[in-house]
Amino acid sequence: MGFLFDGLDAEGYDRKYSDGELVRRILHYFRPQAAKIITAALMISATALIEALIPIFISYSIDEIQTATSLNQVAILAGALALIACLSWVFNLIRQTMSVRAIGEVVLALRRDAADAVLARDLSFYDEFPSGKIVSRVNSDTAAFAQVMTLTMDLLSRLLLVVVLVSYLATVSWSLTLVLLGLAPLIIGAALAFRSIARKVITASRRVNAEVSNHIQETVSGIGVAKTFRQEQAVYADFLDVNQKSRRVNLHTRYTFSSIFPLLNLLAAIGTALLVYLGGQKVYAGELTTGTWFLFIQGLQSFWFPLTSIASFWSQFQLGLAAGERVFALIDAEPRVTQIDRLDPGRLRGEIMFEQVDFAYKPDEPVLRQFNLHIKPGEQVALVGHTGSGKSSIAKLIARFYEFQGGCIKIDGHDIRRLDLSAYRSQLGMVTQTPFLFDGTVRENIRYGRPDATDEEVLTAAQRV
Repeated sequence: MGFLFDGLDAEGYDRKYSDGELVRRILHYFRPQAAKIITAALMISATALIEALIPIFISYSIDEIQTATSLNQVAILAGALALIACLSWVFNLIRQTMSVRAIGEVVLALRRDAADAVLARDLSFYDEFPSGKIVSRVNSDTAAFAQVMTLTMDLLSRLLLVVVLVSYLATVSWSLTLVLLGLAPLIIGAALAFRSIARKVITASRRVNAEVSNHIQETVSGIGVAKTFRQEQAVYADFLDVNQKSRRVNLHTRYTFSSIFPLLNLLAAIGTALLVYLGGQKVYAGELTTGTWFLFIQGLQSFWFPLTSIASFWSQFQLGLAAGERVFALIDAEPRVTQIDRLDPGRLRGEIMFEQVDFAYKPDEPVLRQFNLHIKPGEQVALVGHTGSGKSSIAKLIARFYEFQGGCIKIDGHDIRRLDLSAYRSQLGMVTQTPFLFDGTVRENIRYGRPDATDEEVLTAAQRV
């Protein structure tokens, strides 16, 4: 099985969270939605009680119809059943509305925090980790998380229905209720055994989907370069490799999930057969009415559906935890550029000093070693050298895009690590080697750094370039 996951290693900022840690983080996001969650919980309780009444009422109706003296009694029973169904629909509608709103707000907050974390990461983070995979965490993983939370609310409703129904069945026939409950540990045991396998394959599936997303994004972004060098076929061949890997991993994931359901259906069929046989004996002996026998058969469906759903839910829940783990890992990633203070730089004079600076993008590939440079205010300096000699790196260090490993960089005599970066960068101007235009007009792109710039200032800036 291992070959399926080749090339799908965790990113450098990934970390392992226990299920308890993940649940606590998730509950933190749900806390502001407490009112909606409580309303949904009350509606879940009301729905469970109402839906439990339906098979009980049908059972009662079967016995009553056998002794009914007129059709009016049948009409009253049918009308009461319709009323119960309408109440169930109303409670379900309120529950779904509250659940959807609460989960929507949670995903909004989670995606906001993930986007905030993405914007807070320094450039070295994006040098090391593909942007497509990062986008996948903010977009796809948060969506998967939302789906799982919806499933959780639905399952809670079903489980509460089981509790109400089984409690009533126990008062009717404790022996048949024990038969009903006897296979529950087997179902739950199968679901729990499935847990460890599900978590692994789901995580691999999320990673390979992120890899496909990243490849497509890079292909679209670099299509001009690919066409310039006539590399369309090579790009397409690379995509086929990634897509084939995605197919293998996702097929394995689906096979893993589907393998549990035949076993669960077999156990459910055994339970049905036992109830039909034992209940039929009690009806024949006069210990149960036909309606009560029907109630147990009908109750079996309500009982088995949530239990068999536990395996499906657990795999889906693991998907949600895996998705949440990937999002939280992005949020919790440690910044590499760290400020030790937030001094206001004031109006910059422009004095720049590099004192014995060591810098490397990778630990074993130094770019600057014991580098010294002094640029006086108003002085113009041109850095000349071959590709990779560190010219752009010096500019990026001045802009504080990267963390240097040794020495000190001073701006107007202040250690750059002690400055308020927002105030400092607001006074810098930088023209990058690779041009990039945001979607919009040229005017909007020129105004990007100063949204409050007037049209005259925008025109002046354009004429100066």
